[in-house]
Amino acid sequence: MNHFIGVCLMFILFFTVITATAGDTNKSRDQIDDKYKWDLTHLFKSNDDWKAGKAEVESMIGEIGKYKGSLGKSADQLYECLELTSNIWKKYALLSGYASKLSDQDTRESGPMGMTQEIGQIGTKLSAAASYIDPEILAIDTKTIEKFMKKKPELKEYAHYIDDIQRLKPHTRSAEVEEVISQAGLMSDTPYDVYGIFKNADMPRPEIELAEGEKVRLDDAAYTLYRAGDNRDLRVKVFEEFFSAYKQYERSFGTQLYSQIKRDMFYKNVRNYESSLQSALNADNIPVEVYENLINSVHENLPTLHRYLELRKKMLGIDELHYYDMYPSLVKEVDLSYTVDEAQDVIKIALQPLGSDYVATLDEAFNNRWIDMYPNTGKRSGAYSSGSAYDVHPYILMNYNGKYDDVSTLAHELGHTMHSYYSNKNQSFINSHYPIFLAEVASITNEALLINHVLGEIDDPQKRLSILGNQLEGFRTTLFRQTQFAEFEMKIHELAEAGEALTGEKLTETYLDILKTYYGHEKGVTVIDDLYGIEWAYIPHFYYNFYVFQYSTSLCAAAAVSELLLDETTGMRDKYVKEFLSAGGSDYAIPILKNIGVDMTTTEPYKLAFAKMNKIMDEIETILAKQ
Repeated sequence: MNHFIGVCLMFILFFTVITATAGDTNKSRDQIDDKYKWDLTHLFKSNDDWKAGKAEVESMIGEIGKYKGSLGKSADQLYECLELTSNIWKKYALLSGYASKLSDQDTRESGPMGMTQEIGQIGTKLSAAASYIDPEILAIDTKTIEKFMKKKPELKEYAHYIDDIQRLKPHTRSAEVEEVISQAGLMSDTPYDVYGIFKNADMPRPEIELAEGEKVRLDDAAYTLYRAGDNRDLRVKVFEEFFSAYKQYERSFGTQLYSQIKRDMFYKNVRNYESSLQSALNADNIPVEVYENLINSVHENLPTLHRYLELRKKMLGIDELHYYDMYPSLVKEVDLSYTVDEAQDVIKIALQPLGSDYVATLDEAFNNRWIDMYPNTGKRSGAYSSGSAYDVHPYILMNYNGKYDDVSTLAHELGHTMHSYYSNKNQSFINSHYPIFLAEVASITNEALLINHVLGEIDDPQKRLSILGNQLEGFRTTLFRQTQFAEFEMKIHELAEAGEALTGEKLTETYLDILKTYYGHEKGVTVIDDLYGIEWAYIPHFYYNFYVFQYSTSLCAAAAVSELLLDETTGMRDKYVKEFLSAGGSDYAIPILKNIGVDMTTTEPYKLAFAKMNKIMDEIETILAKQ
């Protein structure tokens, strides 16, 4: 992949791949007050303006070729080429962002979907046209680069970009091969596309009968809803029927995921990496040891997870904990509801440790329609933040339903938004796209500050238990569950790279073994039925190319950051805003975190996270003892 598309296109798509199905609600979009809908006219006044912008970008692509073969001849040639390409990508990001957001408003509409496909094809053309840039920069020796920098000071804006290319020299091919690799991008998303269409649209789903006699179609959204219910018999039925449906298509899902792994192996082989893991991590210059260190640290601290599982069993009042008992709330009948206005107010107060400028920008987001707040018929589900509109502002998609979880989600997405806001404000376009490894740190830090504030305002034991239980479950699903996914992803790639064919049955066997280890099946902590080994087929993250481990590392980094932010004597506020949020992609992820005192090459951040989790359990047990 061309380096420009690597730093630009991935940034555009990053936060929008987490949830992909349309929201199911009876409220139409025109029934929602405009102040709760994002205003896309900040990007383009109309679809006609968008088409004009698309035509402009298409016409500019041909200009990139005029610099081919001349980048090493002069500083001016190199600078002009990089400026032109960066400018085109900036315009492309605006076009892509508009089309995708328009589509997400109502995924049933074919027009916006067609626009996203059109702009995607242009992205492939743009990547192919710029494919010669990396090899030509690689061919320029270091001394010549240094001379260029002195002769043309403006080139220093691209110093990190150029360094990143030269760092990848062992993995970059000739201009001809790079163009072929770029063209392969037309096929590279096929496994995920097929998976998404089959899973979200074509896969037959079972129907279950609720206790009241009502029958519901058990799709992914219904599974998420009913797995958290209080009726244990219903939960058993939901898990049995839901995963049995996936089990019926084990072979098909296995073929799809194996195709994704073969795609990863293609890029690993063509770019001369030792493993698919190294290939994926090296894009952000993350040592493989960081990934392995996470998995090893989690395995060493599985007793902490098992302590939580024993606590869950006690709080649910059951004799034997099963996998279908993971999702019910630990505390029942607690009223934690917030209007949108209340949510915004509590978030602003909670995030005051980040400074007055930060809070003022939150007001701007709330009052100037940066956020699409409520669900409507056909709207994309879930939530995301997109910072691709460099010269405008970030946008947030929400499906707000008034619960504490929604407030927490809003705070989370605002973390991404503010990261993008400060990066775009303080860095040039090429340096504004912060590494994916850092992306979740800001969002999880916001969640931690929100929880700290809310707990400080609540004395009621049941409400405190609800918040603490929510926080504790976040540790399970983020630190442990995402690492579990990361270990599975690493394992199946290792198997394929060793020459073993991955059938659906083999994938299920591998996943089940890891699942049982994490949840202490052999130790009697949690009963894991063999059927649940098919859960891998339900998880879309395995198509994201070693992405999920960053949720876990980000939680650990955020645990360290939030503790320091709450201690005013540390000076973390200024460092966090000026040296982390504002850094964008001006340096590599590991050094940026080190600059604010968080070293992910050590075990210290992980120790802080596990200590925090145990501290939460201490407080929960104290409250329970008093009751």
